[in-house]
Amino acid sequence: MAPTILIVGATGNTGRAVTETLPGLLKASKSFSNHRIIGLTRSLASPPAQQLAKIPGVEIIEQNWTEITSDWLREHEVVRAFIASHNAPNQFAEESAFHVAALQAGVEYVVRISTTAANVRPDYPAYYPRSHWAIEALLGSAEFSALKWTSLQPNVFSTFYVAVIAEYIKQYKQTGELGPLKLMASKDAPVAPIDPNEVGVFAARLLALDDPTPHSGAKYVLNGPEDITGEQLVGLVEKHIGTKVTDVSYQDLSMLDALLASGFGGPGQSKAVMNSTRYAVLTMWEGKCDASTTSKEVLEIAAPKRTPTEVLEDLLKA
Repeated sequence: MAPTILIVGATGNTGRAVTETLPGLLKASKSFSNHRIIGLTRSLASPPAQQLAKIPGVEIIEQNWTEITSDWLREHEVVRAFIASHNAPNQFAEESAFHVAALQAGVEYVVRISTTAANVRPDYPAYYPRSHWAIEALLGSAEFSALKWTSLQPNVFSTFYVAVIAEYIKQYKQTGELGPLKLMASKDAPVAPIDPNEVGVFAARLLALDDPTPHSGAKYVLNGPEDITGEQLVGLVEKHIGTKVTDVSYQDLSMLDALLASGFGGPGQSKAVMNSTRYAVLTMWEGKCDASTTSKEVLEIAAPKRTPTEVLEDLLKA
């Protein structure tokens, strides 16, 4: 075997770009040219897993990351790792178990995905930002001093933020009917959504650094390069359909309500805990998630470039 960089969630929103970007960076590095990359997936039969498995230097394996132990990490000679955890209520229990195993196995460096920076605090009303805060507090404790780590705090993903207007435009072009346009965005607050691929590229660059020590313990804020308001989202719709949208609902959480009603998070969950997800958007509505909050290290290493307009164009082609 050879020293390994592990990618947990290789086929996910951010993990896919890590998996696609990292091989080229390692190949060009004198320090890591002999390292291998293992990406984890829930199903080797999935199209994304099959596509990633074709990349030279990448091995995709079917493994539930919540079952990974320190022995597993030693057996696979894992020295660095990327993890994009789920955000179910048991996130802290499962992700902290992974980090404890990494510490015990002597893993050198971990890059993890957190959530919107303005929300990551111990008193935030939505449950999952508190879990991210707790994971960062755990990693920052003296007991974890042997494990280098960086936590990435990305803004809302542009592929999700713009998806609703992409579907509205497609529906209008199919039917010619103007239905109600329901936006989670507020009318006036600027938000800089980020392409999840650009989060993955930044993570890959951190993982390929000869010495990640300057970034150890850092919590980096990642936004897209351009702010957009709800009113400007409506403007994009009108530009594509060539007419005015007459029925717009801002700060609309009906899509989130439908997700929660569908049983998101699995059976047996507290309704109060799950419904607290509704509070996650408050900081966006308050104007606390704009491009100006991006960490300077992000701009220096891999500045995000994809605008909401560019993401929308891609979604309309899909």
